[in-house]
Amino acid sequence: MSSNLSVSELSERGNPVPDTCERYKFTVSYDGTLYWGFQRQKGRRTIQSELETALTALGWKETGIISAGRTDSGVHADGQVFSARLAWQHSPEALRAALNARLPQDISIKDVKRVPDNFHARYDAFSRTYRYRIYFAEVRDPLRDRFRLRLWPESDLKTLNQAAHILLGEHDFRAFGSPPRKNGTTVRRVIASGWIPEDRDEIAFEIEANGFLYHMVRRMVFLQLQWVTGRIDWKTWEDAVLNAKPTHPGIAPAKGLSLYRVRYEKL
Repeated sequence: MSSNLSVSELSERGNPVPDTCERYKFTVSYDGTLYWGFQRQKGRRTIQSELETALTALGWKETGIISAGRTDSGVHADGQVFSARLAWQHSPEALRAALNARLPQDISIKDVKRVPDNFHARYDAFSRTYRYRIYFAEVRDPLRDRFRLRLWPESDLKTLNQAAHILLGEHDFRAFGSPPRKNGTTVRRVIASGWIPEDRDEIAFEIEANGFLYHMVRRMVFLQLQWVTGRIDWKTWEDAVLNAKPTHPGIAPAKGLSLYRVRYEKL
């Protein structure tokens, strides 16, 4: 029989009607410690490969999910977003439960929503927010070291915010990273930037922008800490931000960084 029959013709002839796929938006949290980043890589364990394996067990047929961003090896997520089309006959809540039952303990689907078929997790994102977490302690704390950078002595929050403030606005951030695509622009618009207290002796650098360069946030954290501890002067920091002037090499460890939130204006 011809494979070009319509759904109504198939139904009239008593043949099974193909399942109708819908697009879903997934919000996922993960501990990135044991993964080679988000993006699928041959022969390596990644967040994307685990998600796609779980989706395939539920009848997913696409060749790849679409994510809002690609976190590096060892980087975590509180609110990463991806989308996929799936023929699912139950509620979004049931889909969340079915996926979580098939995912490892260090990955969790937090929310599932049906979205229009033209929704694109990456291109439709208005902004992304990252947090880099730090705790101050003279002696290491194994229960916190997995997700935070330990520093000692304590740094002053007001002084750190002086550095964070000049990141606001549109700048050429070539001193802080490389574009994800060859010959891509290094100009980004920072919407919010600041250091915030979290809990006890913990603080976090939170930055929201319309996009990020490779290693951009970890480089920002590294240079701010270099300045606040007196290893570079203010002019060096200011030139890196405002004049895209190259400076001291180095990035903060991956373990303190998390993709905190992805914001969409249309949803």
